[in-house]
Amino acid sequence: MTISRTDLAELAVFAAVARHRSFSKAALELGVSASALSHSLKGLESRLAVRLLNRSTRAVVPTEAGERLLAQLLPTLGQLEEALDELKHHAGEPVGKLKICAPRAAIQEILTPVLIDYLVRYPRMQVEVVEQELMPRLIEDGFDAALFYGDLLPQEMIAVPLGPPQRYLVVGSPAYLARRGTPRHPSELSQHDCIGYRLTPHHHYRWDFAAHGELLEIEVAGPLTTSTPALYLGAAEAGLGLAYCEEGEVKDALATGRLVAVLDEWSPTFAGFNLFYPGRHQLGQGLRALIDMLKAHYQRHY
Repeated sequence: MTISRTDLAELAVFAAVARHRSFSKAALELGVSASALSHSLKGLESRLAVRLLNRSTRAVVPTEAGERLLAQLLPTLGQLEEALDELKHHAGEPVGKLKICAPRAAIQEILTPVLIDYLVRYPRMQVEVVEQELMPRLIEDGFDAALFYGDLLPQEMIAVPLGPPQRYLVVGSPAYLARRGTPRHPSELSQHDCIGYRLTPHHHYRWDFAAHGELLEIEVAGPLTTSTPALYLGAAEAGLGLAYCEEGEVKDALATGRLVAVLDEWSPTFAGFNLFYPGRHQLGQGLRALIDMLKAHYQRHY
């Protein structure tokens, strides 16, 4: 038997009358007239073909069938009331799951300062963060959002800027440059040892340069290829070769002279990190709340 909204309403009426054993008291509780309750009960009994209440001028008493129904009905109605109370208590609070993809730098710089506070504030949210250096196919790969550089905006995506402009530099130690010389043009990198950066097992990163309206992608080679910042920075400081890295990663090393930037005029700025999400999807409460917290953090610090 399929339960309709009318059935649910009439079952609630029956439970109230049976508990109070009075149409007038049940009417006060439910805020309707006693005659309306009586009409509702008659309709329920007619559809069920079972008499649920014995009525007299002095009392309303559940029949044996009514007692059995009431015993099963009261716990269910109690659970429904608890569920509604909880829903009201958490009204407007995000609940659900988010799956986000981002490269390591975005996780460290953008997500990490915010995500723990987000989960403390919204304990009914569950967030999965997948570290990935290449932009995924968000919808096909099951992601709700991705954090990547702003110049990678995929089609049909909305972008929310969350970081300052970025700049990649070629750096080397003073000892390496004194030994091998300073490149003046990206084409000269073929004469140098370069520390390679691998995005994935099958994707070797080419070094990008731009100046005077010219765009270059340079394939480099050298003694080491890695995707670990501590390793390629350590190798550069040890004089093993030139490294290509985000300016923020080498700020301290440049300030102390452990590393020196070269090809500076060929190292332009580009759009910083953006959070991307599908434009044709309705923005859920959980993702909206996370975006609000990320934007607030960005505005405070940048």
